[in-house]
Amino acid sequence: MSDTAAPASARTAVVAAAIDLFAQQGFDATTVEQIARAAGVSRSTFFRQFGGKDDVVFADHELLLEQLRSFLEGGHDDPWEAVCEASVIVFTHFAADPDLARRRYAVVREVPALREREILTVFRYERLFDEYLRRALPGVDPLDAVGFAALVTAVHNHVLRRLLRGAKVPVATLRRALDDALARFGVAGDGAEAEHDDVVVAVFPRRMPAAEIARRLTDELG
Repeated sequence: MSDTAAPASARTAVVAAAIDLFAQQGFDATTVEQIARAAGVSRSTFFRQFGGKDDVVFADHELLLEQLRSFLEGGHDDPWEAVCEASVIVFTHFAADPDLARRRYAVVREVPALREREILTVFRYERLFDEYLRRALPGVDPLDAVGFAALVTAVHNHVLRRLLRGAKVPVATLRRALDDALARFGVAGDGAEAEHDDVVVAVFPRRMPAAEIARRLTDELG
C-alpha cells in the first residue's frame, strides 16, 4: 500500500466498490480495471492507494494497525488495559459499518488465499500487543505477555465474528468479555470485579520451576 495519505472517503469508496464486485462475480474474476471503473477512479490512482486486489480487502487492517501503534505509543498507566482498549478500537471500526464488514467477511471465506492472509493479519495484531507489553512492562515474563496478547486477540475475534455472522453485538459485549479476560489473567484493575475476587496465598520452594508451581495451583484450584 503506497498512498496511505489518500482521503479516507476516497479509499472507502474504492474498498466498497471492490467488495461489491468480489461478492457479485468472484474475487478471481474481478479485475483492477473493473474496480477502478466502479469506484470512479483511474487505474493509476488505484495502484497509488493499494498494491493489489488483496490489499483492498485488508486495507482497513493496515490503517488500524498503524492507528493502534500510535495509540499504544502514547503512554498508558495500565498497559494491560491499554491492550484491551486497542482491541475495542478495532471492533468499533468494523461495527460502524457492519454491512460492509459482513460482505468482506463473506468474500474472505470464499477465497483460500484471503483466508490465509487473514490468519497472518490476526497474528500481526497479537504480535503488536505482545511487543507493546514487553516494552511497557520491563521484566514481564514473555509467556505472560504473549499469553495475554493471544487471549485479548482471541476474545476480540470471537465477539467480532458474532457481529460478522449477523448478530447485533454492542461494544459493551466486548468490554465485558475483556473485563473477564483481565480478571482471569489476574491483572484486573481496582474495579468491583477485582475487589470481590478471591485471594490465594501459596508457599513454594524458591527452586521450584514456575511451570510446576502453576501446575500445582491449577490442580488445587480446579
